[in-house]
Amino acid sequence: MNDATEERSPNLHATHGGAGWVPRTSSLAEELGRGEVWHRCGVRAEWEPLREVVLHWPGEELNFPGPPDHQLMLARPDLDRLRHQTEGLVQCYEQAGVVVHLTRLAELPPPNFLFQRDLFWATPQGLVLARPATRQRAGEEGHMARVLANLAVPVIFHPHGHATFEGADALWLDSATVLVGCGVRTNQEALVQLRAFLGGMGIAVLEVVLPAGVQHLLGVVNFVAADLAVVNGGKMTDQLTQMLTTRGIRQIILEPDAELTAGLGMNFVTLAPRRLLMPAGCPGIRARFRGEGLEVLEAEVGEYRKAAGGIGCLTGILWRG
Repeated sequence: MNDATEERSPNLHATHGGAGWVPRTSSLAEELGRGEVWHRCGVRAEWEPLREVVLHWPGEELNFPGPPDHQLMLARPDLDRLRHQTEGLVQCYEQAGVVVHLTRLAELPPPNFLFQRDLFWATPQGLVLARPATRQRAGEEGHMARVLANLAVPVIFHPHGHATFEGADALWLDSATVLVGCGVRTNQEALVQLRAFLGGMGIAVLEVVLPAGVQHLLGVVNFVAADLAVVNGGKMTDQLTQMLTTRGIRQIILEPDAELTAGLGMNFVTLAPRRLLMPAGCPGIRARFRGEGLEVLEAEVGEYRKAAGGIGCLTGILWRG
């Protein structure tokens, strides 16, 4: 009896492939797209409508001992004010039609767990879990993995060996191409691993060499539409300019003034094509955006800036589409 005949045999138990065996025919991407088996998630463009995000509720981990610089922060955030700003940000997202998953952990994570964007990056088939580059942030990925498991979203890759990768270093250039910034947060070993893994999904990875003084790629370029990007004129490189220009992506160039450097004016989150949520307190950049025809919403995040991050850094992007 051949295998095909044996599998159809009514005498076989279902566990051996008998008549009761029901094959799983949907792909992971199809299951995610339908919210079937897994919670719906995935991203394939930085400008598609934002559906769901992950934010962290600031906990007692922010009452850390020692200087803020030892925790990669510029100053010590005021916890009460920070929580008030978190509530305001949640309200801004919900008013914009975005579902917010607000994490409250049973045990204290490292203080920089505030910045959820760094800790995972979404593909159309699931999430890449980060491996932060500093010892101060080591272990955050374990907390994030538990958060994602509780949300029932699949983690499909995690950098290993000596690779370090943070989610704010990866941006979709188009649905089949990802820019990965290499610098102090994401290293060459992670780039090699991501190329191999994403290549199996038909996704090309282009390296962007980040200049000194840059935390993440997100601090150099941020997309607001398929054909429009905001760039940091003080950190933009010829390599990245050429990548955008050859693809017909127009650039809004922001000069490195106080609103950009201290105010983190381009650390925004795109809500939909040409619609964004940016930090309050940057009137010049806001006027520039509106002059370019963009719809601008604002949120106060001054306490987050003390911790060396803004709206883009603290928002984990779970689902667009």
